[in-house]
Amino acid sequence: MDWLGSFRKAIDYMEERLLQDIGAKEVADTVHISPFYFQKCFKMVTGYSIGEYLRNRRLYLAGLEVLGRGAPGEGKVIDLAYKYGYDTPESFTRAFARFHGLSPMQLRAQPHRLKVFLPLIVEISVKGGNRMDFTIEKREAMKMIGFERTFSFETAYQEIPKFWDEFCEKHCKRDVPCGPGEEAVRQTIAECMVGEFGVCVEDEADMEHFRYYIAGAYQGGQVPEGMKVFEVPAGEWAKFKCVGPMPEALQTVNTRIFNEWLPGNQEFEAAFHINIEWYSDKDTDSEAYESGIWIPVKRLK
Repeated sequence: MDWLGSFRKAIDYMEERLLQDIGAKEVADTVHISPFYFQKCFKMVTGYSIGEYLRNRRLYLAGLEVLGRGAPGEGKVIDLAYKYGYDTPESFTRAFARFHGLSPMQLRAQPHRLKVFLPLIVEISVKGGNRMDFTIEKREAMKMIGFERTFSFETAYQEIPKFWDEFCEKHCKRDVPCGPGEEAVRQTIAECMVGEFGVCVEDEADMEHFRYYIAGAYQGGQVPEGMKVFEVPAGEWAKFKCVGPMPEALQTVNTRIFNEWLPGNQEFEAAFHINIEWYSDKDTDSEAYESGIWIPVKRLK
């Protein structure tokens, strides 16, 4: 798969349609790649989600229009709001101020503070001398059980560790008394080793977000309130080894997978819209802590 060509084509597509109502799904469809993996790769390579890129480009162009309207008061914020996809002048002004650091009226008085955001030029370099440690393994379909939460691609690296902290604080401390139903939850956590896996699943109804599970292997029986059972399909998996303290080690390997290993890979491409984090039961702060990332793959002909 030519990821570099796909990124360039996607950026051209977005630039030609900045004033249209498009998002991650439309952009991924134009390059015939799963929205889940394209969104993830785009974020890893460029540093922006597709939604961030579109928003920043539109607000930059809006800033240029603000400065091109002449004397203060001649233009109407409401016209810019609707042109650049905002429901109200107030929501546009808030977004404009977050991006440029000042309101449209203030920018007219201080044009030198315009924040520039030009079209991206994407270059991918595949690095050598530091081979990624992975194996390819076939696995049967597996039912899992765990706790679900939805995250944005933009903030997932910051928010998912907080989700784990909440899970540990609420369910893993033996000195914390059990509330109503908590005893059944803790029993299921112990029997199914909930916390051994973190599972990312594409949300087909919302390409800006994905579902994330703190999970374990489901052993059958009653599902406690607040937990969910789901199935991971059978297939071949590329299993990457991570060594080092959490979450930095795992996030570093995850970034390298989507920034170096997957783009331009001549043997494999992503097979379906799930990837799994595996965690050992040791000290997560240790330099020797072991974890892993599993990516479903299919072999290229």
